[in-house]
Amino acid sequence: MCGRYALTLPPDAIRAVFGYGERPNFPPRYNIAPTQPVPVVRAARHADGVTRRHFGLARWGFLPAFVSDPREFPLLINARAETLAEKPSFRNAFRRRRCLLPADAFYEWRCEGAARGRAAKRPCLFRRRDGATMGFAGLYETWMGPNGEEVETACIITTSANGPVSAIHDRMPAILEPRDFDAWLDPDADDPARLAPLLRPAGDDVLEFFEIGPAVNSAANDGADIQTPV
Repeated sequence: MCGRYALTLPPDAIRAVFGYGERPNFPPRYNIAPTQPVPVVRAARHADGVTRRHFGLARWGFLPAFVSDPREFPLLINARAETLAEKPSFRNAFRRRRCLLPADAFYEWRCEGAARGRAAKRPCLFRRRDGATMGFAGLYETWMGPNGEEVETACIITTSANGPVSAIHDRMPAILEPRDFDAWLDPDADDPARLAPLLRPAGDDVLEFFEIGPAVNSAANDGADIQTPV
């Protein structure tokens, strides 16, 4: 799964990677947690026939349209790539409402026994070796409440871990290369058989990781110091 991540580059640098028209201004975030607002990139075909990308914010925690009371529905922060076309919660969004979530890094926890006298779970930071911003494949949904309220929601798609990540966890975010952004965001693409191959583990040479301190465990901590290697 992916339960925490970071987005720290300046807004203009992120805009240059993802190519949306808006010019949002937002601070660096080193410890993004579920239920918080997260940047998402979507695409829409306009009246002139041109498809353009757009920046938006969504709650990290997907709410399918059929949910009547969010308080009684589990928090869906991740969706498994292997079952998107089958799960009622995700199959419509997989066909029609795909997005990208920009990220610089994500965190996973190494589980160890207590025999060594250290914490059972030790956080690790994963990032691209080349320092580039990542685009996590995601889904979004605009949930409509019974009183007319609207909530933009999103989740991160996960896939099986590649070699380095598998040393820590058996799942990882589906990281798309920039050359695949258009294919994933294409508003006219609705064939799961053609979309599914994009959701593959990153190559074994793409990511690097290192252990960090326990400050990331609390969502209240959101400073650069949480990424300091141990």
